[in-house]
Amino acid sequence: MYSLFGVVFAQVTLTPRPTQIINIGPQPGQWFVLSQFSFAAVISALITLILVIAAIVFVFMLLWGGFRYISSSGDKAQLEQARGTITSALIGLTILFATWAIINLVENFFGISILNLLIPTAAP
Repeated sequence: MYSLFGVVFAQVTLTPRPTQIINIGPQPGQWFVLSQFSFAAVISALITLILVIAAIVFVFMLLWGGFRYISSSGDKAQLEQARGTITSALIGLTILFATWAIINLVENFFGISILNLLIPTAAP
């Protein structure tokens, strides 16, 4: 029992460690990626972002229309509004899928990567 109190109430003297200098500034060559920044990369990122955001919006519209359809409780006006929301969401998803399919068709047929904006050059 005596040894337990010695362990619990023992004090440890900490020796200070030597300080380290931490450099938080940019290191040489750290920002080389910015030199590869291009207008084509921004456009391709925007196209991809727009497609993703539009898909998310249309899926939430579809869910919201389904919720309104379920909660319409037999009211004809609310039921028609819910059907209109569901129809609009399905049309939007169809157009979005068609856009994605056309982009992939053009990429495969012409060899142009639209989502990366890589256009092949003619051989000399």
